[in-house]
Order: sequence, then C-alpha cells, then structure tokens
Amino acid sequence: MSTENDDAMDDWAAAMAEQADAEASTDEVQVAELDELQDDAPISGDEKRKLDTILDIPVTISMEVGRSHISIRNLLQLNQGSVVELDRVAGEPLDVLVNGTLIAHGEVVVVNDKFGIRLTDVISQIERIKKLR
Repeated sequence: MSTENDDAMDDWAAAMAEQADAEASTDEVQVAELDELQDDAPISGDEKRKLDTILDIPVTISMEVGRSHISIRNLLQLNQGSVVELDRVAGEPLDVLVNGTLIAHGEVVVVNDKFGIRLTDVISQIERIKKLR
C-alpha cells in the first residue's frame, strides 16, 4: 500500500515540476514576425464597376427578439399593458435577419441613448446556404 502512495506522490511531484517548468517558460515572451498584408490581386475597373452596382442594392435588416403564435381572438383582446409570451428565454441572443434570412445573432446595447445590436455570432456562408434549401 505504501508503494501505491509513493507512486502517487511521485506522479504528483512530476506533475508539479512539469507545471513549474511550463510557467517558467511562459515568462519568456517571443516576438512573432508577421508579413505585411498585401493586396495580391487588385480589382480591375470592370470588377469595381460590378461591385459598385451590387453595393447600392437596398436590403431590409431586422432584429428579432422572439416569436409567438396567438389566435385572432387573443390578438383582438390585447391592449396597453398586455404581455405576450415569446418563444425565447431572457438573455438569449437576438436574431439578425437580412431580407428575412438569418445572418447573425446579437445582443442589445445602448449607445448615446439609442438602441443598437452588437453582433456576437455571424452565421457562415455555408450555414446560410444550407438554410435556404
């Protein structure tokens, strides 16, 4: 039984020594050398014109807090002070939709007394394409 304790202590001592070595090596900072970003393929005049054409297309962006399905009877009974229960839990991110397509999730922020949305997760192009099918 004492050999098991000795083995456990040896393992513990080895782990502590390894952690001390790792912490000591993190004190040494190495500077990474990075290349400057370069524009390898400049945009031609024709491509720039095509890009300018689509950049001016208006889209509708909306932020969705949640949804609820109610009957027309209940809808007509709503008045000031009524509460409509949504399908979301408090604190859950909002959906950011462009032309009805989910593109991101975000959280509400207040900047200069105006509401805004801070994007917390942008949906990848692959995921957006999958949702269209």
